[in-house]
Amino acid sequence: MKPLTVALDILQGEDNCYHSTLLPTLETLMMKTLELKSGLQILVDLPEAIVEDYISAIKARFTEVLDSDSALLAAVTLPRFKLRWLRTQERKDKAKAELLAVCRASVRNEVQQKGTSTTTPTCTNSTVEDSFDDEDDNSATAESQVADYLKSGAQRMNSLHGFPLIKRISLKYYAATPSSAPVERLFSLGKLVLTPKRNRLSDQV
Repeated sequence: MKPLTVALDILQGEDNCYHSTLLPTLETLMMKTLELKSGLQILVDLPEAIVEDYISAIKARFTEVLDSDSALLAAVTLPRFKLRWLRTQERKDKAKAELLAVCRASVRNEVQQKGTSTTTPTCTNSTVEDSFDDEDDNSATAESQVADYLKSGAQRMNSLHGFPLIKRISLKYYAATPSSAPVERLFSLGKLVLTPKRNRLSDQV
């Protein structure tokens, strides 16, 4: 099936195969497979049963990935994907809320680190009010940056320079996906050169 072969090419690729691509690839694979179900005309009940078992197998194998917040954040903070790969508005809203919560937490941690590096002032009414104002400003900064990022049409990685909060989160989850496929390809190429009939060749004529 074409959706499966395309997904394998992406996940076993040597270039641009990152943790950010894993969840969108699996979601798209399941969606495309379900779309093919209506086009299968061989027998009556067999194709539907095969497709359902196939989808169930994917969900069982990749349960941790499909339910992973880190995989979700990795995909959403990749400009190439953002929220485009999510099919329902409910899931888009959930992903946006998750991203916003992480951005707010990142801002709070940064403010706390800066605060601990300076001398703690005496707590007065004015400082308490200022702390609430700072918290509102930080929340507004996170919300505006997330909104601007999701609205932007840029799909290149260098576009993250304009969104420092998103960039910080993206770099945290932007890891290469471990795969043995490149090594297996290397051994396969070696078999084409070191065939059984050529394994005793030497440099002597």
